[in-house]
Amino acid sequence: MSVTKDPATGKWMSQLRVTDWQGKTVHKKKRGFLTKKEAQEWEFDLQIQCRRALESIEMKFSEFVTLYLADMEPRLKLSTIANKKNLIETKLIPFFGKIPINEIRPTDIRKWQNGLTSYRDENGAPYSQTYLKCLQNQITAIFNYAVKYYDLRENPCHKAGTIGKKNANEMQFWTKDEFEKFLNAVSDKPLSLAIFMTLYYTGMREGELLALTPKDINFKARTISINKSYQRLGKEDVITTPKTPKSKRTITIPNVLCKCLQKYMSHVYELGANDRLFNVTKHYLTKEMVRGCKKSGVKKIRVHDIRHSHASLLVELGFSPKLIADRLGHEKIQTTLDTYSHLYPNK
Repeated sequence: MSVTKDPATGKWMSQLRVTDWQGKTVHKKKRGFLTKKEAQEWEFDLQIQCRRALESIEMKFSEFVTLYLADMEPRLKLSTIANKKNLIETKLIPFFGKIPINEIRPTDIRKWQNGLTSYRDENGAPYSQTYLKCLQNQITAIFNYAVKYYDLRENPCHKAGTIGKKNANEMQFWTKDEFEKFLNAVSDKPLSLAIFMTLYYTGMREGELLALTPKDINFKARTISINKSYQRLGKEDVITTPKTPKSKRTITIPNVLCKCLQKYMSHVYELGANDRLFNVTKHYLTKEMVRGCKKSGVKKIRVHDIRHSHASLLVELGFSPKLIADRLGHEKIQTTLDTYSHLYPNK
């Protein structure tokens, strides 16, 4: 450790040797300090950082993940953190938890991947390709964080390769006729009728739908303002900002949806302007989807696939990818093209 003053510039320089996580001695040097005290403080801070990095990188995977989540939590939405924690606790900790993070090798990653790809549930169904990709992205992100901030030599996921796919092999959606059959099956419940009409004729996400309030609907202009999202975290209802900045949007709605919503709202007791229009959770949507599909006989799709059904309707009506991107709240038009280009067979 050495602090010296440059007589030519009058500024101070610090240089010292520190030990990295591999036990190697590394020479560090920095110039341009205005005072000797500043140079000494830099040395002190650097030594603490190196010691912390050395201690952290030798931590067990489960302990390191605690540091990772603590750092990510203030930067991400509550729903995103909740999803991360669930994936980590159920799919990563059981396999890697007791292994020091600097001892996890590409072969360990591949063994973990093989276990996931060979899994089958009680009905013989594997994990979806998009779910596998989500898990792969999560573990890669943790090791990238260790490399960037804690001097881990390399990310073992890069050598191990990847699993899963970003997009499903085949997009599921309903035609207009299929939707009408489904709608007839759930029309015995005014709440379900209004919910699925809104989803189909707007293409909004589930969280956006469940965050809607009467104040967001302008029946005179026939528009809906989408500016928030709903999540159920634990036993608490949480309203957050939408998925991306472009997700904040105002869209037009057809007259048939206006009439449906007006009729529904007229029967909701003491509905305030800022009350949630549909006071249910995503579980209710899934449950009603299953009921409606079984009763109507139409093919079973996910609730999110109604968003794809809306996009398919727009393509059929001749809307351009740019207009569809704006209506769906995609951040980039490339997202729309990547997702729905196959619906434009002649373009």
